[in-house]
Amino acid sequence: MSVDRVEEVEGAESETAVAAAAATASVHYYSVAPGYRLNVRRGPGTQYSVSRVLPEGAQVPIYCQTPGTSVAGPYGTSNIWDNIANGEFVSDAYVLTGSDGYVASRCG
Repeated sequence: MSVDRVEEVEGAESETAVAAAAATASVHYYSVAPGYRLNVRRGPGTQYSVSRVLPEGAQVPIYCQTPGTSVAGPYGTSNIWDNIANGEFVSDAYVLTGSDGYVASRCG
């Protein structure tokens, strides 16, 4: 491998790091409804298994949102599911986003 090629690879890694940092900077955190412990599921619906439970007072990042099972919660009934980590989703009906619609991009 030539020195020129090594420089190109290092430049690509730097560009990837910058893009990842920019994407993370645009993520907003939202509060889970007061008084609720919230199930985190492995997919956007109640048919997916629970991977963990968030404690009362938790705040979650929303990386993207996707439609799934309709759920009734303290903030209404919604079929929107919030991706809060890789492969982890919570029902938007339990997250105070200030909107009945999407507040983040759709999951790919």
